[in-house]
Amino acid sequence: MQEVKKQLEVLLVNYFRDCYPDFPKGKVVASESPDFVVKMKNAHKLGIELTRLNPANAVTKTEEVQSLINFRNELVEDMKELFEAGSDAKLFVKFMFSEKHQITPERELMVRSKTVATIKSAIADKTDATFYHKILTNTDLPQGLEQVLIAHHPELKESVWECSNNLGISNNVVEDIRLAIAKKDEKLRIYQKQQLQQYWLLITTDCLRADKNINLLNKISHEQFESRFHQVFVLDLMRAKVFPLVENSK
Repeated sequence: MQEVKKQLEVLLVNYFRDCYPDFPKGKVVASESPDFVVKMKNAHKLGIELTRLNPANAVTKTEEVQSLINFRNELVEDMKELFEAGSDAKLFVKFMFSEKHQITPERELMVRSKTVATIKSAIADKTDATFYHKILTNTDLPQGLEQVLIAHHPELKESVWECSNNLGISNNVVEDIRLAIAKKDEKLRIYQKQQLQQYWLLITTDCLRADKNINLLNKISHEQFESRFHQVFVLDLMRAKVFPLVENSK
């Protein structure tokens, strides 16, 4: 499991590089404490530590909601098996289901076959030797699915297919972000033993969503976050978007 975790981190840091235009040019090398080191031509080195946004303030699930989650997880697993029966491609796939249009058991077989066919078509132009990502929207997918993220990296040796926001939906995302930063700030002294020129913290999340009906992205952009890292970012996987949170003097 630890090996797969590192493979996914390699994929995610490359996703970050694709999504963030100011990512420094250089060679990204997997490391430990921090997770990655970017070696630049001017001999400067940048450390990047990754962490996943954990919904510490997650909404309590009802039995009905948990039953729906179980149904979706089983559907995703069935789609993975169907895909792998006809393809050796190793993919990281995230599914965002619609809350307005539920998938009934009667439509399950159709949704499964159509979605897998769409994913196979979407990766037709990918090359095995490079990082690749694509986001399918509801116009590409059967009713009941809002988005599907497909990503590939040559170092990914085992496919990971799962529902988005599978850790839960938070009712206080801002506080969850502060907790994520604080936990990594506590470990910064360990990372600084490598004596790198800069240290970045990358917080990844499937999709920034809140339980309450608020403009979450607007709220986050107006919040003041603090950290001992030089820069802190949130990478929203389903939006393929980077949100800078902290920028300290270099």
